[in-house]
Amino acid sequence: MSVQIGQKAPNLKVSKWIQGIDTNLDKQNDNVVVVEVFQVNCPGCFMYGIPESIEIYNKYKSDGISVLGMATAFEDFDKNTLENLQLLLETGETIGETKKMLSQYGKSQGDKIPFKIPYPVAMDSLIKQSGEASKEKMDSLIKNQIPNFDEQSEDYKNKSMIG
Repeated sequence: MSVQIGQKAPNLKVSKWIQGIDTNLDKQNDNVVVVEVFQVNCPGCFMYGIPESIEIYNKYKSDGISVLGMATAFEDFDKNTLENLQLLLETGETIGETKKMLSQYGKSQGDKIPFKIPYPVAMDSLIKQSGEASKEKMDSLIKNQIPNFDEQSEDYKNKSMIG
C-alpha cells in the first residue's frame, strides 16, 4: 500500500467491522478522519488514547471530523483477538494488562471500562506468518509498506529494521 501527499488515502485493511456501520476511508466524504489504532490488551490505549479519541469524536463529529477505531495485534496474540474485541465492545469487559491497570488506578467499573466507544470499530486484517523470521521476509514486509526502501540511506534502513 503506497500513500502519496495530495492523493486520497487507501482504504484500511479490515477483516471485520465489529461495531457501527461497515465503513472505510472512501465513505468519509471530505471529512478529516482520525483512526484510533489500539490493542485490546493495551493499558495505555484505554487510559489515554481511546478516551482522547472519544473526546475528539464527541466534540467534532458535527464539524467534519470522523473517528474510526482499528483493533490490531502485534503482541499478546492470545489476548488481542477478535473474540476479546467483541466482548469489549458488547459488554465493556476488559482483559489482561488492561484490566489490571484500569483496576489499579481506579479507572474501571468492576472489570469493565467506564465508557462506551461511540464510533465504528473494526479488527484489522492480520496475516499470520509461518516459519522462521528471516531477513528476506522482513525485507519483503518493509518494501510492501515503504516505497523506494532500497533507495534510502543505510541509517534509515537500519532504523526501519530495528524499529
